[in-house]
Amino acid sequence: MAELHDLTALEQADAIRQGTLSPVELTEHYLQRIDRLDETLGAFITLTPELARKQAGEAESVASAARRDGRDLSPLHGVPVPVKDLNLVAGVRCTFGSEVFTDHIPEVDDHVVTKLRAAGTVMLGKTNTPEFGLPCYTEGRLAPPARTPWDLDRSAGGSSGGAAAAVSGGLAPLAHGSDGGGSIRIPSSVCGLYGIKPSRGRVSSGPTLHDISGLSTSGPIARTVADAAALLDVISGTMPGDPYGAPGLPTGETFLDHARRPPGARLRVVSLLTPPVPDVELHPDCRAAAEGAAALLRELGHEVDELELPVDDTVRRAFSAVWDVMALSRPVPAGAEGLLLPLTRHLRRRGGHVSGQAFADSMYAFRMLGQMVEDALLTPGTGYDVILTPTLAQPPALVGGLRNDADPEAEFAALADFTPFTPLYNATGQPAVSLPLHWTEGGLPIGVMLGGRYGAEATLISLSAELEEARPWSGRHPSVW
Repeated sequence: MAELHDLTALEQADAIRQGTLSPVELTEHYLQRIDRLDETLGAFITLTPELARKQAGEAESVASAARRDGRDLSPLHGVPVPVKDLNLVAGVRCTFGSEVFTDHIPEVDDHVVTKLRAAGTVMLGKTNTPEFGLPCYTEGRLAPPARTPWDLDRSAGGSSGGAAAAVSGGLAPLAHGSDGGGSIRIPSSVCGLYGIKPSRGRVSSGPTLHDISGLSTSGPIARTVADAAALLDVISGTMPGDPYGAPGLPTGETFLDHARRPPGARLRVVSLLTPPVPDVELHPDCRAAAEGAAALLRELGHEVDELELPVDDTVRRAFSAVWDVMALSRPVPAGAEGLLLPLTRHLRRRGGHVSGQAFADSMYAFRMLGQMVEDALLTPGTGYDVILTPTLAQPPALVGGLRNDADPEAEFAALADFTPFTPLYNATGQPAVSLPLHWTEGGLPIGVMLGGRYGAEATLISLSAELEEARPWSGRHPSVW
């Protein structure tokens, strides 16, 4: 017999609406699984069982009243959605993955949390993240390393590694993540999940932690395209003070609607398999994943061209400069620098040497890159609709395999080589998704990435759902399931 965590998030929400499942029962189910498995998976930094039970009880009361009065509910009402520990939840510890903030308890919610509360979701806790979300692994001092449930010797990626470990391991039906250089798509790839990095401005980053670089955004990590689309519907929308705002859907449409229908047209896809930075080798498994996705797209009637663009280090240099400055922008109290991990200290030192002119030049390079991609590849009517690449250049890394405390400069270079494809969309602000379409002979998941025009998440979601239907992945479960 199927257990509650076998159900998709939308199936759980439907059962709650129908009255055949209680949010309280569902929440207790996940809290018990967390108690049993989290020490192994490293999914959470802070658990909030009392808050979760309170929210679940409130969700049950609202659902009962809605059934009585014939009112609609949010698509994820009563469903647990943990929050990444880079985002603020009023009254709940937020460490940013750092010992420096072990006792930090914010007084306000981030806007994304406000929207999750309004949708009636239940917060199980704050998911594990590396210090300040800087590396693409999740191995800090406040919790065990986040591990992919597909191979417990391997990392769940980062910086949303805890979120992905929770969803892949059945500790949550879906999760909030954030992505400043691939931090949703990387863990989704190594944990066999579907993740969406939305367009810049689709999801508010306010009111207190606005990313002035525009690199980072919140987004969903889920087992299915429809679940992710529903969560994107919940957290999307501009809020007062937002510096950006992505184009909205036509009135009455939702991203979930697009997950339930095919693209409706033959799409033009460009496949780019060469890593866009010098001296990076693409692992055969990652190449096979992207080539397999291209073949499947052709089978579905879409046009796929293969191009090789010039390799250029401009983006990596610009990204590194901005990343260093953003690492430095975290307000570490005087005298507390010694508590930071070696990579964090290294990036903050580098950030102190980035001049105002260099930072401005890097931001300008991002804007020019976005214009170039739109003009050269994605111009409506004449260009491509979608860009296909591997998500990563290598299979899931061993825990500790990317970390190098003795030489953080070499570590940062290795991180860039591991994930050369993802930062493009953070720099340009365009949406991108990672799909779990491939597994190695050894049973490791390998993601492929689709990128689209600014504001065109709906196209990516519809195409993703078509691929999911053609090659279903949600029936695959790791051994801890």
